[in-house]
Amino acid sequence: MSDAKFARSQYKEVWNSVSKSEDDAKMAVSGYVDETLYQSTGEGTRTMLKNHVGLKADDVVLEIGCGVGRSGVYVAPVCKEWIGVDVSENMLAHTRKRLGQVTNFRTVASNGYDLAGIDSAAVDLVYCTVVFMHLDEWERYNYIKEGFRVLRPGGRMIVDNVDLTSDAGWAFFENHCKIPPAERPPNVSKTSTPDELRTYFKRAGYENLQQRQWDLWVVTWGYKPK
Repeated sequence: MSDAKFARSQYKEVWNSVSKSEDDAKMAVSGYVDETLYQSTGEGTRTMLKNHVGLKADDVVLEIGCGVGRSGVYVAPVCKEWIGVDVSENMLAHTRKRLGQVTNFRTVASNGYDLAGIDSAAVDLVYCTVVFMHLDEWERYNYIKEGFRVLRPGGRMIVDNVDLTSDAGWAFFENHCKIPPAERPPNVSKTSTPDELRTYFKRAGYENLQQRQWDLWVVTWGYKPK
C-alpha cells in the first residue's frame, strides 16, 4: 500500500511505510542520506540543547520523534538516560542499531498523538526537532502538553519548526504550495509561526518562555514551574 493512500493523521502507518530501510527513513525525514551530514546535524542538536536549555550528566532526556537516532547517539552519552520515542517501529529499529554501543537508552513506540507509556514527572528534558513540520497543529500542542506532564518540576522542553515568518521559511512554504493538492504526501512539511509555538507553551502551563529565530528555523523552549 502506498503511503499516498494514507491520511496525514495515520502517523504510524505513514512513517512505517517510508522507513523500511535506513536510507528510506533518512530520505523521508530529511531528503538526504549522507552520513557525514547526519553526524553534523546530530552534533548540532546536542549543541543546541546545551546552549538553550542545558544538558546535564544526571538528566533523563526524552526525544519525541527520534527517527533513526540522528541526535540520540550524541545526546545519550552525556546524560543519565536517553529515551527515544517514535511512532514508527521501523524507525526505532534503526535507532537501536545506531545506538548499539550505548547502554543508557531505551526506545518507546508511541501512538502518534501522545506520550502514553511514559510516567508523569519522570523526565528532566524533552526535546523535539525536525518533527513538528510533519504533524498537524493539534498533535503539536498535545505533545507540548504531554511534555509538561512527563517533566519533573523545573524540567524543560524545547521544540523547533520551519519559521513561516522568515524569508527562508516563506520560500520553503511557497515551494510546497507548488505541489498539486492531490499529489501532496501525507507527511508533507508544514510551517509554524513563532506566535503559534509560544501560544502552545503558554497554554500548556510553561513559564520563562524563550525563542530564537534564525534562517529557516524558529526554536521555542520553556520550563515547568517548580
